[in-house]
Amino acid sequence: MAKKIPFNVVFASDEDASFPASELNTHGPTVHGWRSAVDSGLGTHDIILRFQQPARIYRIQLLAHQYLIPEKVELWLHYSPKSMPSTPSSQYFDFLGFVALADNANTNHKSRELQSVTVNPRRGTHLKLRLIGAHCNEHSKGSEQISLMAVNVLGEELEPAALNNGEEQLATGSEITPPIDTATGELALASICDDLLFSMYVEESIVQHIRELEQRKLLAVSSERFEYARKLKLCMTALRTAGERLGRYALAKRQAVQQEDFSAARLRKEQIEMYRTCVLKQLQVQQLLEAEGPLSQNDQSCEIYAGGKPNLPLAPSLQDVAHALAEAVDNSPKRTPVDKLPMETVGNDAVAGVVASTAALHLHAKSHDELPQSPRLPMASRHSSPMSSRQGSLRRRNKSAPRNSYEDYEERAIPTLRHSNTNEFLRECQGNALLEADPNRSRSRLNDRERRQAALPILVFGSEMVEQFYSRQFQDREDGLMRLRNFLKEQDGLAELPSNEHAASPNKVARSAALLLHRAVRDAVYSVFSQATEAVRVLFLEYVPGRVSPSEVARCVDRLLPELLAKSGDPSARLHTLAQHTILSIAACPQVAEQHLVAPALSRSVGSGTHQRLAMSRLQMLEQLVHTQGISTDKHSGLTCRALSDCGCSGIHHPAEPVRKVAERILVLVYKVNPRLVRKQLPPDDDITRRNLLYRQLFTEFDKLDLERKQELLEVNKYTDGAAHSSCSNGTDFLQPTTSSSSSKSGTAGDNGFVSCNGKQQYNEQLKRSMLSASNSRKGSASNSESTEETTPKINCPFCGWCCAGGDASQLDRHYWKTCPFLTKCPQCSQVLEVAALNYHLTTECEAKDSYVMCARCTESVHKQLYELHQMEDFCRELKTGAARCPLCHDDVHLPLDGGWKMHLLAAGGCPGNIRKRNLKK
Repeated sequence: MAKKIPFNVVFASDEDASFPASELNTHGPTVHGWRSAVDSGLGTHDIILRFQQPARIYRIQLLAHQYLIPEKVELWLHYSPKSMPSTPSSQYFDFLGFVALADNANTNHKSRELQSVTVNPRRGTHLKLRLIGAHCNEHSKGSEQISLMAVNVLGEELEPAALNNGEEQLATGSEITPPIDTATGELALASICDDLLFSMYVEESIVQHIRELEQRKLLAVSSERFEYARKLKLCMTALRTAGERLGRYALAKRQAVQQEDFSAARLRKEQIEMYRTCVLKQLQVQQLLEAEGPLSQNDQSCEIYAGGKPNLPLAPSLQDVAHALAEAVDNSPKRTPVDKLPMETVGNDAVAGVVASTAALHLHAKSHDELPQSPRLPMASRHSSPMSSRQGSLRRRNKSAPRNSYEDYEERAIPTLRHSNTNEFLRECQGNALLEADPNRSRSRLNDRERRQAALPILVFGSEMVEQFYSRQFQDREDGLMRLRNFLKEQDGLAELPSNEHAASPNKVARSAALLLHRAVRDAVYSVFSQATEAVRVLFLEYVPGRVSPSEVARCVDRLLPELLAKSGDPSARLHTLAQHTILSIAACPQVAEQHLVAPALSRSVGSGTHQRLAMSRLQMLEQLVHTQGISTDKHSGLTCRALSDCGCSGIHHPAEPVRKVAERILVLVYKVNPRLVRKQLPPDDDITRRNLLYRQLFTEFDKLDLERKQELLEVNKYTDGAAHSSCSNGTDFLQPTTSSSSSKSGTAGDNGFVSCNGKQQYNEQLKRSMLSASNSRKGSASNSESTEETTPKINCPFCGWCCAGGDASQLDRHYWKTCPFLTKCPQCSQVLEVAALNYHLTTECEAKDSYVMCARCTESVHKQLYELHQMEDFCRELKTGAARCPLCHDDVHLPLDGGWKMHLLAAGGCPGNIRKRNLKK
């Protein structure tokens, strides 16, 4: 794997005395970089680097200055064996290429550009950088001075034995390929510490610990100690964050030394030692290194590494360091030597006061105008600076004081920190002295507008916590969120106290927390957003239940829900997944579920222009709510059948396929409860519609649900038919074989789906034949009853079960003609026939059949002159699969397996268009 190739600068065409080329030999938070002479007059500047060992080069990294930027940098490589003498004049360099640098105007010269160039694998001993031209800007003031902050060379060192024996031959790019990481597709590094982004901002001692932990991790993986390897990985991640903070402290210490503020420098040194010791102790670094051999504790889970990334200890401020030094002096049995304390003649108490006050005086007595600045920005730029709002002018009051080298240090953030959270690395160091010296000064002071906005949170939580939420440093925002979460959890214990006069009411606490969390959930830093979502869940799941009023809960949800919905549409998977989980957690709160605050926002129609990720997140959350809370009948809940079907129908027309799939699942859930409503909002189920793949798949799912429902109703019908056989009369039993045969035939047709109108016509024909067979059975039953039961004759209606004692057969005819609810008169020829066969009769048997036509949509028989008006009626709708249309009430009758006509015509609440049902009781 590729690793950092150490080198030394052996030649530079020119350099500034304060910024020599030797600064390029090392990487760290306190390096200055190389800078050309002010008035050199050279058009090109050459820098030659000599590798400590011959190496094969894979990648070269260059870190440019923020405003002293060369136009391009040419790369030249030279190889010379150790046996041959080499001088800069005798060396012959091969041209590798050049790197063009941007003028950095789009960032207002507040960031640095990192160029990482992959070259063809070539062996070499010297690398020459030729810097050509200079970008002119308002900060360079027309001078041709340029600068280079750092250079990093990645490759593999060549074996000395192979070089001595002459086995190493000159390689071309086609013969040797650089090692590639299969996961990322980039150059595989032996250690993350070799990357320039890492080594420039992490303190040197922490870098050494991380290198050792990486070696231990490789050994742990090879020996299959995976729990130990997991701890090592988490420890390295936490150490990187702590190392970046230690780098800022080291930079502040160097600033104090250059300003000859040795008291502050001493405090900075002690601060670095204290924080480093606390971090190494809390992360158990020495235990993980296993200096004395493998430890069984490392293979077992522990509390520090149980929940993912371990928490780092709070960084000590300069006031804490001063107090610690004062306490150390108080506890010491003898006086401190002269070289460690400014005063030896005073007592211990006086010395402690001097040590504690010296840091505050040295840091607080410096006015804002005495802070150095590099470069000097115009008025507009200073107002946009994060320090300008609280430091005022950055002019030096003492014009005669010599300018120190820190003024020329590049304190601006670098935008290329992709894998780091140090975007405000040097900016914090510039004002860190003032921020930590004054105990009444927070890390980020609030202006008047922010104080007015946060008036209630300041009253409830205090000014210190609120200022952390408004801080420009993401670590402060994380600390503020952790304090807020702990505050909400601790309210359980405070609520049990008998009297708590000074505590704010739960409504004010919830409103204040919502105001702060509304700002936190919009944060662009993922770690801050993760802490904010955790605080939101604690607020609604632990603090709100049983404490906060419903109106205040609604106000909190209205404030936070829009921001979380916007985050749920983020392209990043971890962001939108975390936002979805948070929204569902809010919906699980009892007070939120009772007021229906989340579901209406999710069940709104999805437009075709809605972003795919946002639409899919909304539909996925809505589907989850349907599974957890069910479909409601409350029209304000947002989970009614109509609201869900409207949302699903809008979702199936979205151009993105994943959105359509989720919308289909929602429609299937609604179809299980109200199939009629879903069918009404979709196109007609015919051959033309099923040509569309989307509707074909959807209707296929509906057909499966209909078949399952019919099978369930068939089982119920078999049970009810068995009970009817035991209680009905002989006349009714005589009708059962014909009815069951009709049902079986209709069931066969229903299995075919009843897709075409011809299938419905066949079904009407079957009903007609069953009616005729039932009439023949009735006549045979009447003749048999007259011959065999002369003493007690009894007449039964084979359709509705009506019975009459007596031998007069005309009573049954009168029943058919006037009262039987199963029969009706033809409006044209006045023939009495079954209601189920009326449509078939009007189009095929009636004398006026030429005047009637069958509607292609609802299969009803309609007069030709009224056909157009009929199609505009509401009841003219597509017929459901496996159902028939009643010609009296125009409603669907579920057929054939459940005996739908009998239930529709004979039930007390049956067909509303049947005028004979009122005579059923008679």
